Amino acid sequence: MRRPPPGAGVEHLLRTEAPQVLGALTRRFGRFDIAEDAVQEALIAAGQRWPAEGVPQDPRSWLIRVGHRRMVDLLRAEQARHRREQEFGRTELVLGTPERRAAPTGGTDDSLTLLLLCCHPRLSPVSRVALTLRAVGGLTTAEIARAYGTSEATMGTRISRAKQRLVRSGARFVPATDTDRRDRTEAVMRVLYLIFNEGYTAGSGEALARRDLSEEAVRLARLLHAADPEDAEAAGLLALMLLVESRHAARTDADGALVPLESQDRTRWDQELIREGTLLLDAVWDARGSGTGPYRLQAAIAALHAQAPAPELTDWPRIAVLHLWLERLTPTAPVRLSRVVAVARAFGPTRGLTLLDTLCRRHALDRDPLVRHHERAVRAHLTRATGDTARAAALYREAAALTANGAERRYLLTEAERADEAGT
Repeated sequence: MRRPPPGAGVEHLLRTEAPQVLGALTRRFGRFDIAEDAVQEALIAAGQRWPAEGVPQDPRSWLIRVGHRRMVDLLRAEQARHRREQEFGRTELVLGTPERRAAPTGGTDDSLTLLLLCCHPRLSPVSRVALTLRAVGGLTTAEIARAYGTSEATMGTRISRAKQRLVRSGARFVPATDTDRRDRTEAVMRVLYLIFNEGYTAGSGEALARRDLSEEAVRLARLLHAADPEDAEAAGLLALMLLVESRHAARTDADGALVPLESQDRTRWDQELIREGTLLLDAVWDARGSGTGPYRLQAAIAALHAQAPAPELTDWPRIAVLHLWLERLTPTAPVRLSRVVAVARAFGPTRGLTLLDTLCRRHALDRDPLVRHHERAVRAHLTRATGDTARAAALYREAAALTANGAERRYLLTEAERADEAGT
């Protein structure tokens, strides 16, 4: 046994090994649904034993052995419940063939195959995210439930139903074919984007961010990019995550209070992440726009923020143009609202409010559950900038009442008080 380094090691190691162990067991037993449960129990056992006993010399082999034993127990339990001769024969074949017992411990990286399987088109977006976090990210059901503000039992049921749907759909643990790889990869990117966004600004809870989720999204995006370095959008997604994540240390103060972008101490931005993200983007950016996708566009916007040495030196007119371009590709409520902010910063709050009113009439941003509290917050900022501090204070309080994130709520209520003070 070898002792893990203080304060690190075990949790990261388990998350890294989880997809490899799951891939090994699934390949040998052919049952992703049961293998996933067995791996979770192996991870829990390791999490309990390794910090005290030390990490084994070959952690993956240890996890595979424990998972294999649990897999046998689960298959036997299923056999006892169903007592079907066909299942009995299949189970005996798996358990009784010596050459199929030992799973490979090296040389095969199953992470991408698992990502594609977890993002199967028959699954709902929420199920894809949950299954990806558990099967590939190595998070426990309880951790995923906390991230999404629901109970462990509810999340466990959701994950179980997702696995059963995969079984009924006939999904197999095999690499994607050329014919469906593109669609499946796009689904994976959407899932990783959702995970990162939830980690960057948590949908609920008292903390502004869930760093474990954003870091896991970055790790999985690295895997996706490494599997196909020629995929420009996968590179763009990773670049976007790195550039945005570079601001993490500056987003809150010592008390955990939210610090808006224009007030952040830019010396605290992670320059290594900025350099890495910029290099990735430069390698895939097409200035003419031919074939440029939404992740590269968002990365380009993030790069412009990263390049500005001070808030007042940000190239807001160019950012506004990129947001218009992005809106034409992905006309979603968050993208439209972001364009309002860019237009207001580039051309003034009155023009921003005019655009916001237009988009609310056409697309009901003020009633869209994805952005309605952000819509109130943006409107409050722009209204205060025009001098109507009383109306701005009321809007800040409306926004605060609509968000489930404690850090955002406290920030918005503080801004409401400042607007009140400015009006007196």
